Amino acid sequence: MTTDEKKNEERQVSRRQLLKTSVGLIGAGLTIGEKPVFALEAPEALPATNESMVGVKFEPRDVVRVGVIGVGGRGTGMLGNFLALEHVQVNAICDAVKEKAVHAQEMVEKAASKKPEIYTNGDHDFENLCKREDLDFIYVATPWDWHAPMALASMTAGKHVGVEVPAVNTLEECWQIVDTSEKTRRHCMIMENCCYGENELLVLNMIRAGLFGDLLHGEAAYLHDLRGEIFGDKGEGLWRRAPHTTRNGNLYPTHGLGPVSNYMGINRGDRFDYLVSMSSPQKGFEAYREAKIPKDSPKWKEKYVCGDMNTSLIKTANGLTIMLQHDVSNPRPYDRINQISGVKGIFRDYPERIYFDGQAGEEAWTGIDPYREKYGHKLWREEGEAAKGRGHGGMDFIMFYRLVQCMREGLAPDMDVYDAASWSAPAALSEKSVAQGSAPVKFPDFTRGKWKQRKGASI
Repeated sequence: MTTDEKKNEERQVSRRQLLKTSVGLIGAGLTIGEKPVFALEAPEALPATNESMVGVKFEPRDVVRVGVIGVGGRGTGMLGNFLALEHVQVNAICDAVKEKAVHAQEMVEKAASKKPEIYTNGDHDFENLCKREDLDFIYVATPWDWHAPMALASMTAGKHVGVEVPAVNTLEECWQIVDTSEKTRRHCMIMENCCYGENELLVLNMIRAGLFGDLLHGEAAYLHDLRGEIFGDKGEGLWRRAPHTTRNGNLYPTHGLGPVSNYMGINRGDRFDYLVSMSSPQKGFEAYREAKIPKDSPKWKEKYVCGDMNTSLIKTANGLTIMLQHDVSNPRPYDRINQISGVKGIFRDYPERIYFDGQAGEEAWTGIDPYREKYGHKLWREEGEAAKGRGHGGMDFIMFYRLVQCMREGLAPDMDVYDAASWSAPAALSEKSVAQGSAPVKFPDFTRGKWKQRKGASI
């Protein structure tokens, strides 16, 4: 063998070894060099056939005419917030359970001296509600699988729509609401109440004022012991265990992720780029069933596949990082984490505490109360008293107050269809990453590049 032939054979061996290594890395979801090797690229978006909904304003109106689909526990509670607001008229209510619809109808009649029409004729009677001519906005508070069809029906019928969280379940549904919103020129909003919490809006103002400097990292979660509710025989107990028998990932990402997205300007100067995710073993639901559920219950036929603790890491286009967690299966105090850190300091909630570079007390947390007077958000300054005693510490009321304000004054919504899709997408993407051995998966760019053209959350 000549010297040249020997060198060529060595090159071929090295090339085969590199290819083997690359295949192994891809299967493990690891990286070559600086960039991740993606197990799943983002599905290509169809070219936009309509203009973007970025920055599109509501048509101003004096009275906001509302229809409500779903008046179980969540829907009934939120109906109370609508009824507490001026310039709101609830004209229609839909629920497949007639007794619930009648109860909501009586609530409206008592508060407004007007009896709204109810729709209770089967699972699809909501389609008839959507066709009414006396509605401007439809609020959807139903089990997750119904969110997408109800949002699509609302927009197709010419109504703006607000959907409870998560807005949708799948990436296909994410694109469906985006495309339909752009086609119909109707807004589809995710009703993420945690974006309107007093601490969340206080910290958002502090970030805007530059107190944290350049942002680096956020942490978000939904850690909530829901075993009793999920195993109940009414309300969410009738449907919320089912996803745990078919899906393994972060099933409920938006409560923690929405506020952190606002801090970082996601879809407003930055966007989610890719995600990696892993789930712990599934143990909590089985342990609870063993301890609490009679052996003759049909719940014993269920097989739970969703890992108790899902941890996902998100990288943004600008290089920021987010840790996102989910656990509803084990005993623990409620926690959304709600952490944001930058080059000048860090805030973390549950309990609320803050630390800035150079502050007194060396490396010790301090309270956030001293910052409230200067940086407290205008919404809480003006409406905080009215919000007291209302759902989730008042954030539900503030969210609806702000929605009505935007619609009456002809402003763009704080949260648009691109937020609804982006904040809901980690559910489906985390499932795909877990199934691929925690491989990186790409986020679609639901804005089709428009995220580069605006800056900062609009709240």
